[in-house]
Amino acid sequence: MATPWLPRFGAVCGILLALSIGVPGAIEAFTGETALTSIVIGLGTAFGAPAIVAFHGHQAAKSGTFGAVAYALNMIGLGLFTGVAFALNLVIFFQDDPVVAAPTKIALKAASLVFVVGTAAFGVSMVRAKVFPAVPAWGYGVSFTLLAVFAALPDTPLTGVLHVLCAAVLIWLSMTVWSRQQVPVAERALA
Repeated sequence: MATPWLPRFGAVCGILLALSIGVPGAIEAFTGETALTSIVIGLGTAFGAPAIVAFHGHQAAKSGTFGAVAYALNMIGLGLFTGVAFALNLVIFFQDDPVVAAPTKIALKAASLVFVVGTAAFGVSMVRAKVFPAVPAWGYGVSFTLLAVFAALPDTPLTGVLHVLCAAVLIWLSMTVWSRQQVPVAERALA
């Protein structure tokens, strides 16, 4: 079943994800974490999976077996890290004195580790496939790996800058997917 709209849907999701990461990150660089920025970041994680599907679909023909394995690791890691980001921003943030049990801490660290490995591998697959421009391909692997590491640390202005950098990378990758999609002839006739 052909779904010509899917890459553009993924690109739009990538931009929405970027905005949900970058705008709160820019605000938090000056104000620190707030209830509103936590809500936006926590809910924005829902747009990650469609964006990664679009990114992989854009490079799948050139990324080979390594790219497919990297994509699978990235999707699993993203799913886990999405849960972590949701919990940190929409559950733990709103507790007066959060107590996180040892097994939960281990699970959070394991999820972050899988995300780091998957993100780094997918970033390498982007660089190797040479379908995306080099800067955002490298930026994806580096900035999102750092974002996972910094998620476990207290927020600083540097964390806000990192959020904005991740947003810029996502927008660049999403615009690359969007701009290279051909509108089917039937859709052009209707426009």
